[in-house]
Amino acid sequence: MFKRNYADKNKKQLHEIKLSVLDLAPIVSGSHAGEALGNSLDLAQHAEKWGYNRYWLAEHHNMRGIASSATSVVIGHIAQGTSTIRVGSGGIMLPNHAPLVIAEQFGTLESLFPGRIDLGLGRAPGTDQLTAQALRRELKGSGEDFPEQVEELRAYFNPVEYSHVKAIPGEGLNIPIWLLGSSGFSAHLAGQLGLPFAFASHFSPDHTTEALRIYRNHFRPSEVLDEPYAMVGVNVVAAETEAQAQYLSTSMKQQFLNLVRGRPGQLNPPVDNMDDLWNEYEKASIQQTLRASAIGDSEQVKTKLQSFLDETQADEMMITANIFDHQARLQSYEIVSQLVK
Repeated sequence: MFKRNYADKNKKQLHEIKLSVLDLAPIVSGSHAGEALGNSLDLAQHAEKWGYNRYWLAEHHNMRGIASSATSVVIGHIAQGTSTIRVGSGGIMLPNHAPLVIAEQFGTLESLFPGRIDLGLGRAPGTDQLTAQALRRELKGSGEDFPEQVEELRAYFNPVEYSHVKAIPGEGLNIPIWLLGSSGFSAHLAGQLGLPFAFASHFSPDHTTEALRIYRNHFRPSEVLDEPYAMVGVNVVAAETEAQAQYLSTSMKQQFLNLVRGRPGQLNPPVDNMDDLWNEYEKASIQQTLRASAIGDSEQVKTKLQSFLDETQADEMMITANIFDHQARLQSYEIVSQLVK
């Protein structure tokens, strides 16, 4: 059972909440998926040592710069190489899969790594429409049946006696289910079901406050939670100096620029001046998208994260850092971990 920290009147301090990691297993320019997955394991092992609470991997498809498409497989890879940190999905895009398959996959993971697996669920395809069709064969719309899919999936873990189709492994296992969202739809559903909720503030900051309000206002206590438990995603690039952090952050900004232009690719090395790459409209759009980002030295990142915590009163923050150089990425996560000591 999750414990609630949320309070309207008593503002939380950064050291009072948990920090976690969201990893897209970035494939950097000139590299390959094998190296990306090796870097993910190395980061997870360091994150465990630094005291991060959980390590989640995201499902995306047909993306040359992301190596975590077979998310359940990568979760097993990370869990096998660590010992205490929780490992899970941020998230499994449920409309891409038969709920029974996900129940079996996560039942297997929980059986292999008991008490360490999280199942975060999203309703977006995590890709373009052609790829979504290749994944699902049949498109039933833009996630309208997501609530029914969630209900079916949960039923495999808690089956009724007369059920003919059973998830083995999976049946009877206590695997925490989270709902993920970038709008109000999953916030409302998570509240109704009494499930923990994670919001994608790292790319949808403008909807964060409203989604959390919807979640908390519609929350109904359940066998899982007595009170709401909300986690928010935050882009963080931390370095010894602000100038260095700003320089490193240009890889992330290029990544978003490529998405805006419809040309997603591998993570590019940093550049000295983004104004050489984007126009004023693209710059304004990406800066707005990255509003919930903390870029700078230790004190600047701490100030930004505390400000975002004041705004959201989240129970947990999930840090994502798309940094080209692996050692610089490790250093960024290490700096952040020291902020809650």
